[in-house]
Amino acid sequence: MRPKLLLEHLRPVLAPVVVLVASAVVVWIGSLPDSLSGLTVLGPYFVLLLGAIIAVWFNRGRAFVALASLFAAYAGYRIALEFGADSFTARAVFTALSVLVPLNVLIALLFPERGVVQHRNYRWLLLALAEVLLVAWVASAGRSSLSGVAWHGVLDHWLLRSPPAPIAGRIAFAAALVAALARAWPRPAVEVRPIDAGLAGALVAFFVACEWARSGSVFAIFMSAAGIVLLVSILQESHRLAFVDELTGLPGRRALEERLSGLGPVYTVAMVDVDHFKKFNDTHGHDVGDQVLKLVASRLAEIDGGGKAFRYGGEEFAVVFAEHPLDQALPHLEAMRDSIERYRMAVRGLDRPKDPETGLRMRIPGTPSQADRTLSVTVSIGVAERDGMLTAAGQVIRAADAALYRAKRGGRNRVCR
Repeated sequence: MRPKLLLEHLRPVLAPVVVLVASAVVVWIGSLPDSLSGLTVLGPYFVLLLGAIIAVWFNRGRAFVALASLFAAYAGYRIALEFGADSFTARAVFTALSVLVPLNVLIALLFPERGVVQHRNYRWLLLALAEVLLVAWVASAGRSSLSGVAWHGVLDHWLLRSPPAPIAGRIAFAAALVAALARAWPRPAVEVRPIDAGLAGALVAFFVACEWARSGSVFAIFMSAAGIVLLVSILQESHRLAFVDELTGLPGRRALEERLSGLGPVYTVAMVDVDHFKKFNDTHGHDVGDQVLKLVASRLAEIDGGGKAFRYGGEEFAVVFAEHPLDQALPHLEAMRDSIERYRMAVRGLDRPKDPETGLRMRIPGTPSQADRTLSVTVSIGVAERDGMLTAAGQVIRAADAALYRAKRGGRNRVCR
């Protein structure tokens, strides 16, 4: 993966890292001034509740599950501390939160994102109610005739003994973190989603909070950090959905308009169109058409010379060379056109099983597969630059479109200015 693409992929990771480092610095510096000391108690309430409300507003299901779990865990532990930090009630609540919070996140990660408002979302409400009742029952052991004292012995088991975080909690945390990292891990042509990176960062912050739960300020600071990480990731995800094309991963038309409005007096715009795209769709189906668009987008994303690619609409893309005249942009566009032409795209045969291992077993040793086909793709490109005649961004785009039309009439698979 090229450095430019790697940076684009890793951008969602920066916010969790910054928040975690900043939290560690606050802890290292020491206690807050007296005027701000109340933040170590009330801060997590505000941040986690605000995050949960925004998660509902933007319909982000996984983030809401994590934030609601963190809020309930923090509120429950603060209430339990009223009975004394060494009381059975505080131990029981701490053990429960250290296990249940990562388990809730793990469950949310194992299912597709369906938002907060979804069919049968009452299941999450029932699970939350069951967890609250269970924790309250266990925490009241010895204080209520309904709970008895049997739970005292259960919490002395080596898997549940705490603090710091019990072994069962660490196992749940490790499983949830692996699941979050698996979703957030950068891969070619797969953009890191801010929510996935945020969940991983929030889990790390929560684990640190549990490990230093004996220090009330550290616990509060890192619980706040978990909420801030998720809150920022929700905002980043919302920005991504508004400005990034979901199919290709390229910035969309809204992002292009915003970029054009901030350009200086010198820039070049190229309009790129996939040749015979309708024929691809009619002959091979829309799945192959989507593969073609992804292929072209991946090549455009790697263009050199300072070019920035955007999905304009349909099978059409735009490439903007900020502060570069047309003559400097042309060689890079030609190289990109050539790389797309030379690429051979493998297409899965209609009679081939979707499972790769099954398909391999069906092959006859020593013979090539007849189920796969390779297709070649070409693009036509029209280029225009801002000059004394074309002063507005809309004029430059229309001129690039006119050049694209000339490239189509001239036989396609070429760059025209």
